[in-house]
Amino acid sequence: MNIFFVSLGCDKNLVDSEMMITSLRKDGFTITDREEDAEIIVVNTCCFIGDAKEESINTLLEMASYKEDGKCRLLVAAGCLAQRYHEEIRTEIPEVDVIIGTMGYEEMGTTLRDALKEKGVVESIRSIDYLPTPLTDRDNTSGGSYAYLKIAEGCDKCCTYCIIPKVRGHYRSVPMDNLIKQAQHLTENGVKELILVAQETTLYGTDLYGRKSLPELLEKLSEVEELRWIRILYCYPEEITDELIDAMKRLPKVCHYLDIPIQHGADTILKKMGRRTDRAQLTRMVGKLRTKIPDIALRTTLITGFPGETEEDFEEMKEFVRQMRFERLGVFTYSQEEDTPAAEMEDQIPEEIKEERRDIIMAMQQEIAFENNESRIGEEMDVMIEGYLPDDDIYVGRSYMDAPDVDGFVFLSTSWHLETGDYVRARIVQAQGYDLIGEVIEEEDEDELTK
Repeated sequence: MNIFFVSLGCDKNLVDSEMMITSLRKDGFTITDREEDAEIIVVNTCCFIGDAKEESINTLLEMASYKEDGKCRLLVAAGCLAQRYHEEIRTEIPEVDVIIGTMGYEEMGTTLRDALKEKGVVESIRSIDYLPTPLTDRDNTSGGSYAYLKIAEGCDKCCTYCIIPKVRGHYRSVPMDNLIKQAQHLTENGVKELILVAQETTLYGTDLYGRKSLPELLEKLSEVEELRWIRILYCYPEEITDELIDAMKRLPKVCHYLDIPIQHGADTILKKMGRRTDRAQLTRMVGKLRTKIPDIALRTTLITGFPGETEEDFEEMKEFVRQMRFERLGVFTYSQEEDTPAAEMEDQIPEEIKEERRDIIMAMQQEIAFENNESRIGEEMDVMIEGYLPDDDIYVGRSYMDAPDVDGFVFLSTSWHLETGDYVRARIVQAQGYDLIGEVIEEEDEDELTK
């Protein structure tokens, strides 16, 4: 039976989709990339912010049309929206036949077979504190030579704006031996870069091993022979240790890149958000990282329009952005999510002000990013090839500073024939907005490691 998948939301959700695909394939189902050929359509949904909920609902309604115009017999809502709003989906989106929560992929094949036999909606909503055993031979759907490795599930931080603990449960680390086996399987199938993700990666292992074990995990992943780059996302600043910084410096395969979600630059708003750091602590941590790893590329995210954010608070955020000069920065407008403390706070900010402040920060960051890129001209760096643009006769790649989908590219010209996943040494000759233009110096020795 053919199944078509739509995976929405974050990279952690994508890993869940890959687990579902692998589980179903092993259970005798066939995965198709054509909606019109699918007898079952699965939408792995997101509900992190309002826009994500809207996209999930619209996608479900769009896919429902294939029950009339295609071969589709079952429409499945899976993931975060299904976990949080399963009762509402049952009553408000009657086109949905199966509802599977965030922890339900292990028995997914059985659930789908039951749904084909029964009338009415079939649900599989497990406790959010259950952790399915991740499949070590999972598929990789990224389409490139990188893959995401989800090292933990859930979160205990309980920031006042965030619904994740209520749909993903408390923090649970994936056992290290399982992660190593996943990494070995992925690299044996062409993956050269692993991107470590979780709601928070820095606390990895505290529940299983009684200590922060991310440095140890980095050590063991570095021993996976075919792996070239290890990239770390979602590091809470208060949990970054000297041991982690030292591991990044010492292990050649670990990219000098860190994603640190900071959310604001004003102490009053950071406190209202339930964050564990103030501006002075954030400034010290960024300073320490830049001192110990001078070529580090730092990415962060900010939220504009949090309840009660004054003009003075916003000015503090602007000054913080100017001071920190992050290599990569994204901005979200605050989303008023029901069942969160922030949703009940007074002084909710009008949407137009949220958006205006977001645009101001992004304009500031654009100038910083462009200046940073200009300063790269003349540098030599390793680049992983991701594709080729035949009309322009140019290759597309990424440097250690560029995570997939959120950062820029390095465009390379060369007379050599390159393949996706190849690593080359390049000299940067031009900056073009968020991207860099380079010339290939040499193909890299397979035994030589990159930073």
